Amino acid sequence: MRASLLMAGLIAMLASAIWAGEGQGGYGPVIPEATGEAHPEGNDYMRRWHMSMMRHDRDVTIYEGKREQNASLGGCFECHAAKDETGTPVTYADERHFCRSCHDYVAVKVDCFDCHRSTPEGVEEPAAHAALGGLLFPALGADVGALVAYLGAREVGQ
Repeated sequence: MRASLLMAGLIAMLASAIWAGEGQGGYGPVIPEATGEAHPEGNDYMRRWHMSMMRHDRDVTIYEGKREQNASLGGCFECHAAKDETGTPVTYADERHFCRSCHDYVAVKVDCFDCHRSTPEGVEEPAAHAALGGLLFPALGADVGALVAYLGAREVGQ
């Protein structure tokens, strides 16, 4: 009797887990469909190594001053821009943003967009950056002018 109940409970748990993931095509985050050509390296490679590639490009840009990289964060959004109901790319402040689909799922905090844009070039984004600016500089909020004045004063030794 006890073994039968245990077996029935196990079957019920497995069945509910299978049905729960069935609507999304399985377990894991729902990743927005990309446009454009596939990565030459393949999706599995990019999923595994994108952060290392971005760090490498960041270091080359910052430490060596080389701003022309083969890939850039802005370039990612040419193909990986999730859009709202009107067809406008959403910013990182929106939970539908491409990067958030995986990073929210695995509870990884992304701070790229505290400074960098989170949409393709040409998409208005100032309100989103103003909202996120308070996260990076809570004492200043969205007062970027105060930050610029502060940094300028430090450069001249004030």
